[in-house]
Amino acid sequence: MKEASSVLLIYTGGTIGMRQDPVDGTLKPFDFSQILAEVPELGKFAVKIDVHTFDPLIDSSDVEPSFWQSLVTLIKDRYDRYDGFVVLHGTDTMAYSASALSFMLENLTKPVIFTGSQLPIGIPRTDGKENLVSSVEIAAARDEDGHPMVPEVCIFFDSKLLRGNRSTKVSSDEFRAFRSPGYPSLAEAGINIKYNRQAILRPLSWDSPLKVSTALDTRVSILKIHPGITPQVVRNILCGSETRAVIIETYGSGNALSKEWFLDIVSEASSKGKILVNVTQCLSGTVNMDLYATGKALQKAGVVSGTDITTESALAKLFHLMGVSEDNEWVKKRLGENLKGEISK
Repeated sequence: MKEASSVLLIYTGGTIGMRQDPVDGTLKPFDFSQILAEVPELGKFAVKIDVHTFDPLIDSSDVEPSFWQSLVTLIKDRYDRYDGFVVLHGTDTMAYSASALSFMLENLTKPVIFTGSQLPIGIPRTDGKENLVSSVEIAAARDEDGHPMVPEVCIFFDSKLLRGNRSTKVSSDEFRAFRSPGYPSLAEAGINIKYNRQAILRPLSWDSPLKVSTALDTRVSILKIHPGITPQVVRNILCGSETRAVIIETYGSGNALSKEWFLDIVSEASSKGKILVNVTQCLSGTVNMDLYATGKALQKAGVVSGTDITTESALAKLFHLMGVSEDNEWVKKRLGENLKGEISK
């Protein structure tokens, strides 16, 4: 007889774990150890489900790298006891957390599924139950060889399973809160869950032990190019003494203003050894600095192409790579490599 899968639910905070107080009408977190009472559908799976609740709970707007370090350490400590992990997380920074964990969990061979909801799980029209039930089913699913179906860090929301480091939040008031414009869905939940096997990352070896990389260097700033941007703003961000790297969010395929003062500051920052990464502001598409003169000028000034990486993933990738090495040239080289399916190559 096939052994039942086991899944660890990790409740970190967020809307999904709230319930309306019948007295004052306010939203308050409920005891997640009683999750089967709130979502009895989970009891119909042949899956062993345990629950771990962060104490204190974390509003996703307050998420910091120390939280990611605690989360990957928890997963590592429980890794051999479970077949998959479902992380219940607030939506505001979910894409940042999923991106970070994709780089921090090395040799991952089991699913780590982030999910949450736009409405509390105790509200009649909640999306939380469907998101949670499907996430557990995916985390427990195995293929014909007994291996996990989706051995990577993902986000499940509104019937779609997305690669975590390809995802971004696109809506604050629709159930379809997340999209992955640059990469197809890994699975879609309908009457059955249909897996897009060609899109799913598989480990080089199913027997390699999990490693966690908790060293993070957070000296990263983000500069969003916009009409009317001033030399003072650009200089403060690009040349700041406490900044080691800057993500430059550019127009279209990687374009920015061509004014001499701007390119001079970019060149100055590059000469100081700063890591400068070009990421498009567009929801989909890729940076191509060979296409237009402004892009070529940025490239000449020392800016590295982020191709089609999301801002969330670029931030997480920089934190990770800079935490591994103090060599900025090594970091620049690795930025162009597809490490965890975060860019198209």
